[in-house]
Amino acid sequence: MDTSDVTSTVGDLEAQNMKLKKSPPFSLERFHISEDYGFLLPDPLKELSDYYMPWMEIAYNLPVMIESHQLRVRVDVMPLLSCHLLKGHKEQYLAHLLLSSITMGYVWQEGENNIPKVLPRNLALPLVEVSRTLGLPPILVHSDLVLANWKKKDPDGPLEIRNLDTIVSLPGGESLKGFILVTLLVEKAAVPGIKALAQAINAVLQPSDDDLLQALKQLKTSIAEMTKALRQMHDYVDPAIFYAAIRIFLSGNQTVREIWNKEDSKRNSKFSWKDNPAIPEGLIYEGVSEEPLKYSGGSAAQSTVFHAFDELLGVCHSKESTTFLHRMREYMPPSHRAFIEEVHSAPSLREYILSSGSCLLCEAYNQCVATLAELRSYHISIVAKYILTGAAKAKDGGLGHLPGPPQALAERGTGGTTVFCFLRSVRDTTLGRIIDPSD
Repeated sequence: MDTSDVTSTVGDLEAQNMKLKKSPPFSLERFHISEDYGFLLPDPLKELSDYYMPWMEIAYNLPVMIESHQLRVRVDVMPLLSCHLLKGHKEQYLAHLLLSSITMGYVWQEGENNIPKVLPRNLALPLVEVSRTLGLPPILVHSDLVLANWKKKDPDGPLEIRNLDTIVSLPGGESLKGFILVTLLVEKAAVPGIKALAQAINAVLQPSDDDLLQALKQLKTSIAEMTKALRQMHDYVDPAIFYAAIRIFLSGNQTVREIWNKEDSKRNSKFSWKDNPAIPEGLIYEGVSEEPLKYSGGSAAQSTVFHAFDELLGVCHSKESTTFLHRMREYMPPSHRAFIEEVHSAPSLREYILSSGSCLLCEAYNQCVATLAELRSYHISIVAKYILTGAAKAKDGGLGHLPGPPQALAERGTGGTTVFCFLRSVRDTTLGRIIDPSD
């Protein structure tokens, strides 16, 4: 190599370093992710203006109306209201929570019996309108049920389950409330890990092994805290009530595509309440489409946290699992989907650690992966308890006054997966990413 070649190579390296130094750091703010609350909506609104009182009066009394079989009667005479008076994203998120919760109650008021084929226009039109604005599907999703459905009993008190309540509820009483709030606390426990994720990416972009090591340690601790938060499910959720009364109100249908491009609305209108044999043809949203629409129900797979951690750690799932997980991203707020894509586009953390030759980084990375796998293993045990135990009680006639369990969901998650096969698969592929020190 002559002198000019050496000079050229040095110049290229300097140019790359300058480019890295000038590139903006990876930040959470760009994606509307809170430094204090992560993907949770900070301080959600609890009420809309008086114009929207008909929605609020129904949504805040859903359990009573459903259990007395009066919800459909009330919805059928509800006035058709416009979403144009909603001011800002917090009002829009509350409207989506109200309308999507009313929708789930309307559809499942009678369980798997007498399921309506049509969602009336006075509910369907505003739900689709606010959904288009938010970039969400017109069905109850994780960001509604958990991220935007909480309030503090004491505004100055801590974010602990004893000081929390839901804004909107469905049948299931304290068990449903516990299910929502424990899931919320898992999201809250992930906040230090989300911040560590950003720090890890920046430590790779502007190489700093010390910063990366600290970020990985923080990530591992955060994932462990998520498991600790999840353990509270046993204290607050009764398996029989979850199985027989709660699950059906979280189930839906499903689409692989969004319909929100107005120019393509006719071409993209064939959706359905998919993955649920109880509604094989889907649900017609009156005034929106003459064809039935299909959507998946709420699912932990709609939590942005797990997708982001997988992308950071380079966890690649099976083709079938990946297809489902990517479909679930369509049920997240657009800014959260964009965040996942940005993490995916960042330089590979795993490759950086492999090329560094650092035993400390390798060990810290492996601890993150192992702790994430432990969280997924614990999730499997939770699902086993709340589905298998509930199913056993139902089979033995031990549900007491509770309605019969939804047969269509017997072997599926509310998002439409064959739940145990899916959960074991994502746990096993997570473990498969542990770096062998001998490599």
